[in-house]
Amino acid sequence: MDRKKLVLLLAALVVAVLAALLARSLFTASAAPPPAATIAGEPVGERVLVAQRALPTGTIITADAVRFTSWPREMVKDAYYLEAGSDMKNLIGTVVRFPITAGQPVTRGALVMPGDRGFLAAALGPGMRAVTVPVSDTTGVAGFVFPGDRVDLVLTQEVAGVEGQPLRAAETLLRNLRVLATDQTTRSSAEGGQTQVSEFSTVTLEVTPRIAEIVAVAQAIGTISLSLRALADTQDDLEQAIASAGTAIPADATPQEQATILQSVMSRPQSVRSSVQTGGDISRFQRRTMPPQTLPRSSVTAAPPPSYANSPAMPSPAPAGPGIRVSRGNETQLVPVGR
Repeated sequence: MDRKKLVLLLAALVVAVLAALLARSLFTASAAPPPAATIAGEPVGERVLVAQRALPTGTIITADAVRFTSWPREMVKDAYYLEAGSDMKNLIGTVVRFPITAGQPVTRGALVMPGDRGFLAAALGPGMRAVTVPVSDTTGVAGFVFPGDRVDLVLTQEVAGVEGQPLRAAETLLRNLRVLATDQTTRSSAEGGQTQVSEFSTVTLEVTPRIAEIVAVAQAIGTISLSLRALADTQDDLEQAIASAGTAIPADATPQEQATILQSVMSRPQSVRSSVQTGGDISRFQRRTMPPQTLPRSSVTAAPPPSYANSPAMPSPAPAGPGIRVSRGNETQLVPVGR
């Protein structure tokens, strides 16, 4: 091949490459839509408050629950929260009155402000109750419990006996309880973008009617302490409930119905006792078992009914603790060990 043909071939190759690059740039430019904010030189719509995830009734609004996003101007309603006239700080701590789906605009009637009538009732889920327990710096996690957190309830008590050391024990009575308020505050205080830790003497919890009775009795038995739960623990409880067949999800349930069922399982308080620790488990100088109890006098000297006066005496009821059966003639008594 002579030199002239080689030069022409190289020139044709360069022209073909330039033509391909030019065609590619033209197609890319035609496919990319123009920025919405530059149409007619003004924004397309307003920025309104929408839910970032599904918010069931009673949800306490936090910073990660809602956000402001652009919305078509012709679809903006007067009931929407607009970024121009809303302060996010005032919305944190409010309670959802009606269910809100993910991506749905939040209306002013869907949120209940702290201090409004029915605020606490709106924060409660269906069939739930609110109970208040006293706490201190040591039993209340030093003030690091905020509305919306989930805690376990630990009961500490001391059981005295006739003689010897009393039995000191602690047990986890309740799990996965939602905190509704600390003292009379339903929102976390923030200053400079950082959450402020404050002291409080009472904590209001969301419980079932049966668990409310357990809390009332536990306060009379001993001292109640709060144990703050990690966010990952709630997911573990959900997996355990599904694995134990405690959660039934219909086969024809929609994804939204499945999410609602799983959300209810994750937020359900539990009254299963998960652990018990006694003084003997902590120190060998403490008791591990129940101390001897005082036996009522009537349980030892109880006489048989009058109708059996001429028959052998019936044995007396068994004492609460260990005992020895003693027979003297026709009389039989149970004498507790240690008396």
